[in-house]
Amino acid sequence: MENKDMKNMNGALTNQQGADRTMNGELTYEDKVIQKIIGYALKDVDGLLTLDGGFFSNMAEKLVNTDNVTAGINTEVGKKQVAVDLDIIVEYGKDIEDIYNQIKELISTEVNNMTHLDVIEVNVNVADIKTQEEYQKDQETVQDKVTDAAKSTGQFASKQTDKAKAAVGKGAQKVRENTEPRVQ
Repeated sequence: MENKDMKNMNGALTNQQGADRTMNGELTYEDKVIQKIIGYALKDVDGLLTLDGGFFSNMAEKLVNTDNVTAGINTEVGKKQVAVDLDIIVEYGKDIEDIYNQIKELISTEVNNMTHLDVIEVNVNVADIKTQEEYQKDQETVQDKVTDAAKSTGQFASKQTDKAKAAVGKGAQKVRENTEPRVQ
């Protein structure tokens, strides 16, 4: 079957007689979609250690390793515009105002490129400031600690098992020696 509809110069659908055909519909975005775009866009900003999701989010992340790129990002998404609120943790010694300007530019560019929505507001709250060392230390989760403890316990148990096998082997040798007739 041949498609008799064509797009006119404005991108509207027209039929072969040139009459505009209206197609109803609407494109909307969930907040989490915009939040993910922002989270991915900000991954490589120098001096931005993390987006901070608040106490409960941080506790969850301390318990289990997560890659939640939306933590610390709140958005209000309309049909044509987006407003963004961020809580961030910045690396000690870095220019915070420069980081803020990079954040605004990246968010505006990426959200607009992907959705054609205008970012009308970006509010950034610096929730904490840490050295790189403090940040790395804080990233070790309870899950990491349990895994490390399990590895250590497993290695210890393996050594003990090897010792026990060796002792049983020596005991079996002694039993063989003691049960063999002395004279033939």
